[in-house]
Amino acid sequence: MHQWLALLLLICPEARAMRIVGGVMRPPLRCPSPFLRLDLEGKTSRTERRRLMSTGEAELTEELPSASAGFSYANFARERPFANNILIATTKTAAADLLAQVVIAQTPLDSLDLQRSLLFCLFGAVYLGGFQYFYQVNVFKKLFDVEAFTSQPWEDKLRDGPGLRALAAQTALDLTVLTFIYLPTFYVFKAAVFSGSMDPHVWASSGLASYQSNFQKDEFDLIRVWLPADLVCFSVPLYLRLPVRHVVSFVWTAYLSFARGGH
Repeated sequence: MHQWLALLLLICPEARAMRIVGGVMRPPLRCPSPFLRLDLEGKTSRTERRRLMSTGEAELTEELPSASAGFSYANFARERPFANNILIATTKTAAADLLAQVVIAQTPLDSLDLQRSLLFCLFGAVYLGGFQYFYQVNVFKKLFDVEAFTSQPWEDKLRDGPGLRALAAQTALDLTVLTFIYLPTFYVFKAAVFSGSMDPHVWASSGLASYQSNFQKDEFDLIRVWLPADLVCFSVPLYLRLPVRHVVSFVWTAYLSFARGGH
């Protein structure tokens, strides 16, 4: 029989793709039906399962994705942290503005300031979602040994001199960024939405003028909120840094919307 098989392989090259199971020539393996996994999990008889295993068809089912597999937010957040942060930041700022308009200012739903809502959506996506992620995760990890300090128990953190100095440096740097980048950017975004002009120079001049006129009050509020908040944010484990910050930022954004978000 083996001599006949050798002769067949010489005459017909396509036969090389064939396989022998139980002394019988069978066609090459093909991807089984996506329902085959379900069959092997209990919907076929024992005899049928034995037949599938004997022919090798069942072996391929291990590579097939589960038919019931769906979207997993945990996987999305782990695999796409940047996109996840933009999603959270945009949703957070929009919700904080809605809270400020409806709950704090008692604005009826049919009278919501949609331009103001647009302002906070754009600002949340671009600055809080994009820029904040870049400098607080990527830049801070290069400038400071954040993981060594934040992974320690609180008792060890209080005795870690270099870690505490790094904590103070991170807090000072973040307050500087909030003062000289965050606030001016907010007012420029506000001018872009409310000015009615398409000229970026108008946005910049109008926004920076508002930033300067409100600087003293804004800076006082910023320091009394973000100084203690930063000390906590930069002390918790790295994976909790932005979630904790988003909680504080929600309250701060609601205040900013109420105090500075109007026309």
